[in-house]
Amino acid sequence: MAVNFSESRTKENLMKAFAGESQARNRYTIAAKKAEDEGMHTIAAVFRYTADQERAHAERYYALLKELAGETIHIDGSYPVDQQETLAELLRAAQHNEHEEYEDVYQAFGDAASEEGFHEAASAFYQIAEVEHVHEERFGKLAEMLENDTYYGGGSVTKWICTNCGYIHEGNQAPKFCPVCRYAQGYFLPYDFACYRGE
Repeated sequence: MAVNFSESRTKENLMKAFAGESQARNRYTIAAKKAEDEGMHTIAAVFRYTADQERAHAERYYALLKELAGETIHIDGSYPVDQQETLAELLRAAQHNEHEEYEDVYQAFGDAASEEGFHEAASAFYQIAEVEHVHEERFGKLAEMLENDTYYGGGSVTKWICTNCGYIHEGNQAPKFCPVCRYAQGYFLPYDFACYRGE
C-alpha cells in the first residue's frame, strides 16, 4: 500500500532505531570505560568497536529521514539501563539487547516498512538486524569466557594476540605480560576474536 512517508510508521520506526542505536553507542562507550578501569583493555576495545558500528547504524537510519529535515519527529520508546556490576553482566545485558533488536524490533520495523512500500528502509532494518545478531553472539561468547574464567586460558592450547604490538602467543594461557612490548595481560585478545587475522 502506498503511504505518505511523513504520515508513516516507518518514519517513526527510523527515528526509534536512530535513538536506540545512539543510546547503544553510548552504553557501550561507558562499558568500555569500566573495562579499561578494570585493566581489561581488549574487552574495552570490543565495546568501542561495537559502539562504532552502532554509530554507523544510527547514521544509516538518520540518512533515511533526510526528506524530513527541519521537522521534529515525536516518538515514544523504552530503552535499557545497563549499569551492571561486572563486565560479564554488562556483556550479558548487551547480548540481550542485541538479541531483541535482531529477533524482534528490526524484523517488525522491516515488515512495517515493506508493507508501507519503503523498501530501502525495510532492507536497512533487515540487514542491520543481521549485524546485531553478530553482536549478540560476540557479546555472549565473551561473557561466557569471563564467567567460566577461560578468557586468558583454561587448559587447552589456543592462541592470543597482543593488541598493542601484534605478538601472537600460543599455549594454554595468555602470558601475564607481552614478551615483546611488555604490555599487561589485559591487552591480550583471544585470537579467534581478532579482526584482521589474515587467515
